[in-house]
Amino acid sequence: MKPFEFDQKTAIEVILYIANRLKKRGFHRISKIIYFADKAHLEKYGRFICGDNYIAMKDGPVPSGIYDILKTVRGDGCFDLKQEPDFEVRGEYIVVPHRDADVGNFSISDLECLDEAIAQYGTLSFSELRRLSHLGAWDRADRNIRIDIEHIVADFENPDEILEFLRDPYPG
Repeated sequence: MKPFEFDQKTAIEVILYIANRLKKRGFHRISKIIYFADKAHLEKYGRFICGDNYIAMKDGPVPSGIYDILKTVRGDGCFDLKQEPDFEVRGEYIVVPHRDADVGNFSISDLECLDEAIAQYGTLSFSELRRLSHLGAWDRADRNIRIDIEHIVADFENPDEILEFLRDPYPG
């Protein structure tokens, strides 16, 4: 199944949106909140918020494009940034936003899922986030490769319907 198309502008706005709403703004926490928001958005609306792919890394699913952006801003990545990210990375992992996100870049459903994920997961510990993200799709995937959409969808209440929609979102 064809993965979604990554939207760098939306990804940067997602990073800013989450970082502005958390007290602890490390790569891990931001990545997990994005993962949980994307899972909810995929189940309810049939797409990921910024079209990222997830890699099954040792501490759980990691949004590949977002992780590349974070590493590039930190100074040790090589992602081709098409715009100024308006945040910095202090130390190894702490994201410090310089502005709030442009919410005009999001749909109402994007904001709904981001806000729900921030509320539900934003204050959990590293180990709690790690444990929760290791369930399901991560557990079925090989380490350090892309997690198949089918693995993520398998835990949903209506996996067959969602997979059918993803294969052909505009039937007829």
